[in-house]
Amino acid sequence: MDNVIINDKFRKKISIVNPCFNEEENVELMVRAVKEIMEKLPYEYEHILVDNHSDDRTWDILKRLAGEDKRIKIIRNVRNFGGLRNAANGLFQADGDCAILLACDFQDPPELIPQFIEKWNQGYKVVLGKKTESDENALMYNIRGLYYKIIQHYSEVPEYEQTTGFGLYDQTVISQLKALDEPEPSLRHLIADLGYQVAFIEFRQPKRLRGKSGYSLRYYFQYAVSSFINTSKVPLKLAILWGFIVSLISFAVAIFYLVWKLKNWMYFDMGQAPLLIGIFFIGGILLMFLGILGEYIGEILTRVTKRPLVIEEERLNFEDKSESIVK
Repeated sequence: MDNVIINDKFRKKISIVNPCFNEEENVELMVRAVKEIMEKLPYEYEHILVDNHSDDRTWDILKRLAGEDKRIKIIRNVRNFGGLRNAANGLFQADGDCAILLACDFQDPPELIPQFIEKWNQGYKVVLGKKTESDENALMYNIRGLYYKIIQHYSEVPEYEQTTGFGLYDQTVISQLKALDEPEPSLRHLIADLGYQVAFIEFRQPKRLRGKSGYSLRYYFQYAVSSFINTSKVPLKLAILWGFIVSLISFAVAIFYLVWKLKNWMYFDMGQAPLLIGIFFIGGILLMFLGILGEYIGEILTRVTKRPLVIEEERLNFEDKSESIVK
């Protein structure tokens, strides 16, 4: 009997973390699904749901659920700080021996939680879900695949294809990620950069259960550009290369026109078309690389300003924290 008490007292604790935004149709179903799974496993657990200032009934539903079960811990931000910052802040609040991060729309299947924990018990500090197929729009899935290949090809460290941050993170890894103090923490890129040995759980990504995604094409484009800038210095090197190539082409064209003019001195008329084409071509190249340089400068500015990851408006069931706190 004593052994049973000791084992129960020192059993491990698992944190489940759900970032959410306008998920009034999904949050209660997610809480029920997590509860059903975790109560079958020999672990304590807490369920952290971080609301990125939803403008629907999500927060009201979360407050009701938190009032019914103290294991449900909820946070509301004062505004929408973006998916990356919201997810990272939720992960950093976890005090379990490990934390499992998954989206609230059921595209990250909670049924994989036991498989994540099994890999963790085998000694892996990080276990990531890896999509092998998807029920989403085929065009979007293929565009994502192309994006992953581009990042993988140009990144200075090996990147993980078809992963989104959905997965399990040991508390030692969470502490390391928090210490990095990243302004826009992209978990999959940071894990790759830190070099942890990662186990993968392959799955077919289902469609969103209910509601509409809060991510627009504009968000995906900005995230793709930001990821490229953060993982590679290739764009800057390309600027040097293209500058050299354009200079060579311009020099070669100048020599050609000089020779042609000398051979046909009385009859050759260069005209304005080649001149205008050259100006627009070089101008386009310059504008493109000024934009790339601007992205790097913007990234530097974001880092040196040291703004908070998020600012919280309210939190419930965090016994040792105030209900309104700056993070």
